[in-house]
Amino acid sequence: MAAPRDRVAAFGGMVWQVGADDPRRMVHGLKVALALALCSLFYYVHPLYDFTGGNAMWAVLTVVVVFEYTVGACLYKGLNRAAATLAGGALALGVHWVASQSGKELQPYVLTGSMFIMAAAATFSRFIPTMKAKFDYGVTVFILTYCLVSVSGYRADEVVFMAQQRLTTIAIGAFICFAVCTLVFPVWAGQELHVLVARNMDKLAAAAEGCVEDYFSDPAAVDAAAGEKPARRALSAKSQGYKQVLNAKASEDSLANLAKWEPGHGKFGFRHPYGQYQKVGAAMRCCAYCIDALAACVGSEAQTPAHIKKHLAGTCLALGRHLATVLREASGCVTSMTRSDRLGLAAADMNATAQELRDKLRCLATVLEEGEDGSPEAEQEHDAVTELRTSPLMEALPLFSAASMLLEVCARAELVIGAVETLATTARFKKADHDEKAALDTEAPVPAASAGNPVDAH
Repeated sequence: MAAPRDRVAAFGGMVWQVGADDPRRMVHGLKVALALALCSLFYYVHPLYDFTGGNAMWAVLTVVVVFEYTVGACLYKGLNRAAATLAGGALALGVHWVASQSGKELQPYVLTGSMFIMAAAATFSRFIPTMKAKFDYGVTVFILTYCLVSVSGYRADEVVFMAQQRLTTIAIGAFICFAVCTLVFPVWAGQELHVLVARNMDKLAAAAEGCVEDYFSDPAAVDAAAGEKPARRALSAKSQGYKQVLNAKASEDSLANLAKWEPGHGKFGFRHPYGQYQKVGAAMRCCAYCIDALAACVGSEAQTPAHIKKHLAGTCLALGRHLATVLREASGCVTSMTRSDRLGLAAADMNATAQELRDKLRCLATVLEEGEDGSPEAEQEHDAVTELRTSPLMEALPLFSAASMLLEVCARAELVIGAVETLATTARFKKADHDEKAALDTEAPVPAASAGNPVDAH
């Protein structure tokens, strides 16, 4: 008895968690119930039933198949269904009239042939990318309506009256869906896309910073003098946010397509550039692919010894923090729909630190090469330089790969900045009204490299 009770408790906890994560899901269920209750009045109220007759069930069916979570999805399906029903019904009535004029013997052949041609052409049109993206559901409803009207009209005497009643009840159901979905706690697809892109940018910033910290923080590593191999490490939860960015393409494309059906609302005008959000998402995925490669360096079996890794740790950690700052500033601009000079200043700091890392990489490579060639030591050089030069160059290759990949992430972050600036221009984001100089003064200073760094000495 304990096992079934535990399963029921676990299922109840999961249901509660789903509602607690987003209370709008519970509200959506109540909205669907409200729309169905309003449509049922056309059965229960006598004057309304006289107006629609037995075809009132089509209004209920319309609510079930049309009502969606976001306003854009509801309008997409509702308008597609209404237009497809009108086009399919009108075309079927025209073919029915032509078939009736051809005589009783030829009428079934005309109806069957027209249905064959229409169904084949409409089904093929669903493979066209533009039709599939915008009117896929409408094409399906068109085929259904045309077949229902043309086939049932062969035996029915009042086919025009039947088509008119069905079209009326479908329009009533669609109108109820639009009214409830738009007026009662609406969920806008455009706003969901806006929040999704900004949230993914924050996750990308945390992942980039976390991967650099994971690579240079080595609590399990042993002393190099012991001669033991550095242990493999796993990514922290903070560093794995880039995976959600890589998997967000389908959601971004779907929300961008649905948002184009929505009317203007709030800060989102009628011609808001939702397509630019897809370009921002594509730029973030380019950056996330490089972060994925950087994350692979963290868990790689080939690890650079800690006494070599420490010579680039300060600069790489500083670059990781600057990179995260740039992405968070870009996310803040998208979230607040403002243009800030802080984004350009943060990008300049990132580029300056990236150039410093390039210089140190060249210096470190020179130091290691001189150590392999057996060049004489200068008397005034630090003892750490002697230790560094005795290390083989092959041990430093994983460090060079990680640092180069970090530089590539910074280069791809520039693409994200460019896409965000294009979005700010096309969407007419307002200028931020905060004091830029005071804001920059409050930022935490980036720790400088140690004066005793042997690479700097070289």
